Amino acid sequence: MSAPRAGRERSDDVVHDLRRLTIALHLFGAEFAARHHMHATDVRALVALLDTVRSGEPASPGALATALGLSSASTTALLDRMERADLVNRTRDEGDRRRVALSVTAHAERLGAEFFGELIGGVLAVADDYTAAELDLIRGFLTKVTATVESARAG
Repeated sequence: MSAPRAGRERSDDVVHDLRRLTIALHLFGAEFAARHHMHATDVRALVALLDTVRSGEPASPGALATALGLSSASTTALLDRMERADLVNRTRDEGDRRRVALSVTAHAERLGAEFFGELIGGVLAVADDYTAAELDLIRGFLTKVTATVESARAG
């Protein structure tokens, strides 16, 4: 069943708003990367690692490769570069030396906080304008859109 025309136009507006937001966030992240002489993949890796830690999951090279869609060799090169730049640490598991845990360095966290802090504060201020129920609805929508994008990427 198709949506009424007014509803379809509103939905089209949401798609365009999401695209505009995606581009604005991409450009903001690119500015961070340029300012700190990073590759765009380095920034995506930092975000992926921070999200992994926030979720309570262990951060590993394999999980990072999966999150970023990189090969094992590309992930190793990425981690070598990021370790040289003092952005990540690799720690071998004492129980199984084949296992490596990844962590974001204090230096990387400081760079992120200094650059993204104002943006995050602004987003939190916008969120303060909404009720808990409205924020739950927004989060549900964003979760479904993210799943749709991931599904489209997977083919």
